[in-house]
Amino acid sequence: MSALRFEVVTASPDCHARVGRVTTPHGGFDTPAFAPVGTQASVKGLLPGMVAKLGAQLILANTYHLMLRPGSELVSAMGGLHEWMRWDGPILTDSGGFQVYSLADARRISDDGVTFKSHLDGATVALTPERAIQVQNELGADIIMALDDCPPAASDDAEAGNDQARHAVAPGEYAQRNQAACDRTAAWLMRCVAAHSRAGDQALFGIVQGGVDLDLRSRCVEQVTQHGLPGYAIGGVAVGEGHEWLKRVVEHTAPLLPGDRPRYLMGVGYERDILAAVRAGVDMFDCVLPTRNGRNAFAFTSTGSLRLRNAKYSRDPSPIEPGCPCPACGGGFSRSYLRHLFVSGEMLGPILVSAHNIAHFQRYLLDIRSAITHNDWPLIQRNWPVALQNETPHDR
Repeated sequence: MSALRFEVVTASPDCHARVGRVTTPHGGFDTPAFAPVGTQASVKGLLPGMVAKLGAQLILANTYHLMLRPGSELVSAMGGLHEWMRWDGPILTDSGGFQVYSLADARRISDDGVTFKSHLDGATVALTPERAIQVQNELGADIIMALDDCPPAASDDAEAGNDQARHAVAPGEYAQRNQAACDRTAAWLMRCVAAHSRAGDQALFGIVQGGVDLDLRSRCVEQVTQHGLPGYAIGGVAVGEGHEWLKRVVEHTAPLLPGDRPRYLMGVGYERDILAAVRAGVDMFDCVLPTRNGRNAFAFTSTGSLRLRNAKYSRDPSPIEPGCPCPACGGGFSRSYLRHLFVSGEMLGPILVSAHNIAHFQRYLLDIRSAITHNDWPLIQRNWPVALQNETPHDR
């Protein structure tokens, strides 16, 4: 079997959206797809079988964290990620580039690679393109990512309150930093391609950078796609730039990528961001939001989000979302009980809300695929008003 096969099943007549099927050595997944994040080879609090029953067909594991602990050599010795974590479906690993980007005060970037201090023990670690690929070859994921240089947003473009906006740089510095990131990403990709030792069973994706400079995005697409890789990703649009810039960049970039390869928007996101990207032609998404927010009593619904620690839910007998079949809603657990679990520090609360949130995004993507297949975009208007809100929905 080749490392990856991609088939476009249905294309929308109204936009660039398409329904497809990706096949890997460990099975396939339908696109557009949303991958829950299992940072340290675990979708926090949930058994692999539960994640699959919630509708997830693809999960993501984090190269940076697994490289530091327990080490990719150990994972390889234990049979690779699939065997070790007992997930028999497709797995994608990121390159570690975004995590290193987040260590803005503890890393140094050069043309050779990135040197950073481990968040575990402060030890100095070198991550080069060759090392990023070696680690991912040893982890054994089905889809692996080239090491890229992710530039921060410009301070004028950063959305206030966004977690990543704190890394934004002054506009005068932005253009130079963005240009350097594009050139470095292209150079590093060449080294990643040369270092990849398992091209027969691991699909290497290249990443397009360029920030909000559309000309740079176009140039980076040309540089990245010349390698004829199995798939391509759009990076650097979850770094604080806000929805309107995200939409503008993705609508420009996605159609430039080869139509016969899957297109992956990294680290996104909220429902309205996903809808805009799907309509631009994106096929794959991942984000920590479902489980990270779930662990903090933040539940997603089709009309907006709920902060379940709010006292107003103490006597609310309703489920998080009526009609949702997840273990929390389908199991009959009320908002009142869920609030009690969080206030009491009971681990069942994060488990149930994380499960609900994963089910929420899987149900959303299922309806998006249906809307594309039947050319029925009003389905999203009816079932998912949260995706059509002009702003990221506030907690209710």
